[in-house]
Amino acid sequence: MSLFLNSVRSLLVIQLLLAISYGIINVSASSDAGNRQVSALELEEIKQYLESINKPALNSIQSPDGDIIDCVPVDKQPALDNPLLRNHTIQMMPSMIPTYRGGNYTTNTENVRQLWNDVGSCPNRTVAIRRTKIEDVLRAGSLSEFGKKKLSYRSSTLTSPPPGHEYAIAYPESTQNQFYGTKATFNIWNPDVEVSGEFSLSQLWVTAGSYENSDLNTIEAGWQVYPLIYGDNSTRLFIYWTANAYSSTGCYNLRCHGFVQTSNSVAIGGALSPVSTYGGMQYEMTLLVWKDPGSGNWWLKFDDALVGYWPSELFTRLSSYATSVNWGGEIVNTSPNGVHTSTGMGSGRFPAEGFRKASYIRNLQNVDSTNTLYPVQSISTHADHPNCYDVKSYEDTDWGVSFFFGGPGKNSLCT
Repeated sequence: MSLFLNSVRSLLVIQLLLAISYGIINVSASSDAGNRQVSALELEEIKQYLESINKPALNSIQSPDGDIIDCVPVDKQPALDNPLLRNHTIQMMPSMIPTYRGGNYTTNTENVRQLWNDVGSCPNRTVAIRRTKIEDVLRAGSLSEFGKKKLSYRSSTLTSPPPGHEYAIAYPESTQNQFYGTKATFNIWNPDVEVSGEFSLSQLWVTAGSYENSDLNTIEAGWQVYPLIYGDNSTRLFIYWTANAYSSTGCYNLRCHGFVQTSNSVAIGGALSPVSTYGGMQYEMTLLVWKDPGSGNWWLKFDDALVGYWPSELFTRLSSYATSVNWGGEIVNTSPNGVHTSTGMGSGRFPAEGFRKASYIRNLQNVDSTNTLYPVQSISTHADHPNCYDVKSYEDTDWGVSFFFGGPGKNSLCT
């Protein structure tokens, strides 16, 4: 299989070079974009970018969901091309993993997985990277927009969002302003997304700085459905980061150089399966992001897997600690003329429907300066379009402090 995939890759490169030699080609970027003219210069730039992001692999795995997972030597991964990491030494393990003080929360659910693990595995000292294809770049419209946030976030907050972005979120109800990480359990859904340029996600945010000063630093992780990025409607694990309010730094997953991966079993951007069903089995993932006290790097844990970290060198305001954490859902509404999108958030159902029907984030915990996890005591919630997507706090002895959120988008009260 590895030899076959390497042959396919070589053939694609040859095809690109032939296309360049003829000057201009016609490429179908997506079902929404249709055919568009791609110049020889643009095609050459894309080719060079793909060579920089798709590092040579020891072997490759064809996933049942259509992805190709490349097993790249850990010291050859794209993050190390970032000039800020020129002298970076890879930290294969955190110095400490946060310990927990509090009760043990359980529920009748099962963990989600990534299907490529069913058909292959990456060897030790490699990292599992989802291959980026030329079609992925073409769907973005330009190389400069590829993997970036589509709308300007300047002078925006989660409770005063940028145009088109709608939230249903929760945040700690306290005066605390120093956080060293957060942990939460998410149930996984596959909401309908109306058009390719819209997305639906469930995530956590760890932030410091501000939009107003253009020094907002964020670390983000969760699940999303985003056809423009991935070319399909699968639910996928994602990460994002920025060091200057989404202005010129940061991107989704590994599409710009920054996040250092250490896992050979988790592919960032890889599809998650199975997803929860309405009234049926609920599938979950647990994410933990924390600042390693030994290195200062911000680590990501997905269920039991240490995925990797955001090096401290990437950040300014997050170099010491975060000043806020948030959890919740977000969609993008691109519908014209004031007609609201039918893109769903969470399960596509309102939070009042509860367990097995609505999307939730449960067992909210934060990390303190002693690298200890502690249960969140209370939360505040915010929904900027509650007739479209709402949020409702919840707490019991099994779940700790939690909340349900989401909605269908367009309906009789959301038009």
